[in-house]
Amino acid sequence: MSEKRISRRGAFSLLGLAAVFGLAVPTSVLTTSDAEAQVQPTAPVPSAPASSGTEQRQERRTGRTERRAERRTGRTERREARRKSDKLYTKAGDTKQK
Repeated sequence: MSEKRISRRGAFSLLGLAAVFGLAVPTSVLTTSDAEAQVQPTAPVPSAPASSGTEQRQERRTGRTERRAERRTGRTERREARRKSDKLYTKAGDTKQK
């Protein structure tokens, strides 16, 4: 046998292959186990019939409309309260300047 010097490129490629095989083997050892799969419980049967997509959409729209109306009335009431309180603090003939 003849002695042959290994190049830097060859040394790094051997080191890379050793690292790949070193990491690949432990993961395959770790993934194998003797545990058995657990039985999943069955889903409960819904008591009420499921509503169709159209009914669900209509319910969402109705809810949005009601919430929107509540926001509008709240804004209107707050605006009126502000206007009423502004009138209490302004003198007759004085105008507010912004």
